[in-house]
Amino acid sequence: MNIKLIAIGKTDSKTLELLIKTYQTRLGFYINFSMEIIPDIKHSKNLSETQQKQKEGELILSKTTSTDAVILLDENGKQMDSIGFSNDLQKHMNSGVKQLVFVIGGPYGFSKDVYEKADGKLSLSKMTFSHQMIRLFFIEQLYRGFTILRNEPYHHR
Repeated sequence: MNIKLIAIGKTDSKTLELLIKTYQTRLGFYINFSMEIIPDIKHSKNLSETQQKQKEGELILSKTTSTDAVILLDENGKQMDSIGFSNDLQKHMNSGVKQLVFVIGGPYGFSKDVYEKADGKLSLSKMTFSHQMIRLFFIEQLYRGFTILRNEPYHHR
């Protein structure tokens, strides 16, 4: 199985980029992981929230296929602990899905079309984080999930 993270907008912080890269490298020992960054919409100040979500949604959907399992990182998604997340990863791997795609939306969330395509929603916290920081938090949790599945000491129970 492949795992892909799609995110809107670039990361401005070199420190965050370095940490994200560190966990991406670590993930490579467990799974084929890729991250695809969709550039911020140009002239978004001239668009309504709905128009911006629609444009971002079209770009997000263009990066997925009909056979992908798509999970949105969404504040109203299912919350779980790290062990529950690792179990969820195992279920996806056992299901035979070829590519599991996680998506971090833009500042206003997702379009109706993206919600309709999604196979699920996951919330990392009830708190709000910047879209740049959530990338790091998510990739770290993905790495943690695989260390849990392998019974490795990274996650202390």
